[in-house]
Amino acid sequence: MPVSPMNRREFMQKSAVTGAAVAATGAVGTGTAEAAEAGHRPGKAPRTWSFSILGTTDLHSHVFDWDYYLDAAYKDKAGNSVGVARVATLIKQQREAKGEHRVLLVDAGDIIQGTSLAYYYARVDPITGTDGKHGPRHPMAVAMNHMRYDAAALGNHEFNYGIDLLRKFESQCRFPLLGANALDAKTLRPAFQPYTVKRIRVPGAPDIKVGILGLTNPGIALWDKDNVSGKMVFPGLVEQAKKYVPRLRALGCDVVFLTDHSGLDGSSSYGSELPYVENASNLVAEQVPGIDAILVGHTHVEVPSYTVKNEETGEDVLLSEPYCWGMRLTVFDFEVELHHGQWRVTDKKAQTLNPNGVEEDPEITRLLKADHDLVVKYVNTPVGTCTQDLSAAESCWKDVPIMDFIHQVQMATVATGLSTADAALPLISVAAPFSRTADIPAGNVTIKDIAGLYIYDNTLYGKKLTGAQLKDYLEYGAKYYHQVPAGTKVDTATLTNANSFWDYMYDTAAGVDYDIDIAQPEGSRIKNLSYKGAPVADDQVFVVAVNNYRANGGSGYPHIAAADIAYSSTNEIRQLMIDYVTAKGSLNPADFAVTNWKLTQNGTPVF
Repeated sequence: MPVSPMNRREFMQKSAVTGAAVAATGAVGTGTAEAAEAGHRPGKAPRTWSFSILGTTDLHSHVFDWDYYLDAAYKDKAGNSVGVARVATLIKQQREAKGEHRVLLVDAGDIIQGTSLAYYYARVDPITGTDGKHGPRHPMAVAMNHMRYDAAALGNHEFNYGIDLLRKFESQCRFPLLGANALDAKTLRPAFQPYTVKRIRVPGAPDIKVGILGLTNPGIALWDKDNVSGKMVFPGLVEQAKKYVPRLRALGCDVVFLTDHSGLDGSSSYGSELPYVENASNLVAEQVPGIDAILVGHTHVEVPSYTVKNEETGEDVLLSEPYCWGMRLTVFDFEVELHHGQWRVTDKKAQTLNPNGVEEDPEITRLLKADHDLVVKYVNTPVGTCTQDLSAAESCWKDVPIMDFIHQVQMATVATGLSTADAALPLISVAAPFSRTADIPAGNVTIKDIAGLYIYDNTLYGKKLTGAQLKDYLEYGAKYYHQVPAGTKVDTATLTNANSFWDYMYDTAAGVDYDIDIAQPEGSRIKNLSYKGAPVADDQVFVVAVNNYRANGGSGYPHIAAADIAYSSTNEIRQLMIDYVTAKGSLNPADFAVTNWKLTQNGTPVF
């Protein structure tokens, strides 16, 4: 839950956090070689200096250039590579070209979730250990320690596996995880280090002090409510930056650099569910004076260089977002000049580099190849068979059997845990097509086949909605389609993702029948909503099987976050699907495939 406005004001007044939160400051460089490299005569202090801050974000446990769901090297139409192993080579090149002492390395969060490698070390062989035994080191801690990160912001996905596992990962890192707006729910003190200060040595001159402030996403309070409720709260980025940026300046920082797990367009996927903006980096730059640059994350886009003018000072704040998964490396280059003992930024620029043209760092290969091979073996474990090929290629505009597999598992699981009263209610399911490339082949089915269909570590809820609320829910999802008037040919290449509503945000339903009339304007598209042949009544009550992300308000669907809970579980839906196939031995669409929804234009079926 977010902090109430009154509590937040009181907390700001109390200024509970002291300078002790700075922790140990880092010093980069030694001096003699620097003077020689800079061309300065011994004893003469330089008046100008340059240094760089390198940035990654949304790595999501991509170590190597590998797709565990396809069991093959990563491949996309743009020719991108993934993984920190290649990024590490770029970082080495930057350090060699500019000098070890002139380069800092920072990440903007979402590190420990997102691949089968991440899942393996969270659930199969957890880093927290099992049966009293010590667990292994997290591969991302090993890789990032080797790469010598100076700091990383907390991402929202850091909380997916619970706070205990996050704390264990934190203990394995030789750099701080920063979160100035991740607060202890009881004391309202920072639960993680808010900032760190790094010193860049300049021969014969004062150190350049670089303050690095980390901010995470307020949406954690919704998306990982089960893991953080009553334990941690997440106020807004602007609010906390206004508190800490002046503190860093008061500590004598010459440069203030922010690493934000928050996009830069001012949008929120959760509507008005929280009083804080999800993608607030542009607002931080605009509203908080004293910031030089911001490394942006969370939205998985590439923004090489973006400038925002601070409304109070008129100074330009430089922002950059290096895509995701290790596909890019941001390079911030700073020029500073000494004025009366204080370094001032005189120039700054940013760009993104593509690592797809370099080789993977052989040391990361040496350190982590065995872990990678272990996970490859795990994901190729057979769990059963399938009677026919099930493809998700058309799942975003057709009711296809592979989606009914998800619905079947969700409804069957929720049904086993309902009270007697709730078991008498009609049970339905909602789920999104996470991956259009997912395919469960005919013949042997492995863990990777199912993991490729359900790529998130969501858990399962049953929530109660009335018929009227269910229609609102489906109408909200139907804004996913662009309006296509009757008589106009439907092109599936341009039909979907209207309103920046991405595939993972679009829920279809099973257990009720309905049409989506794409010839109609948004809000008037759901037609013929019925249950077992009868029109759904506004006051009819349904139990809806739904993942925890959506159940807690993810993507801003109406009614669902506040709905009564009929069922909840900590088991991942992906694992439930694996267990379903394992128990049955065979996956047969005849057991669950039902065509219950379709697209229409003025009542005429589209496909």
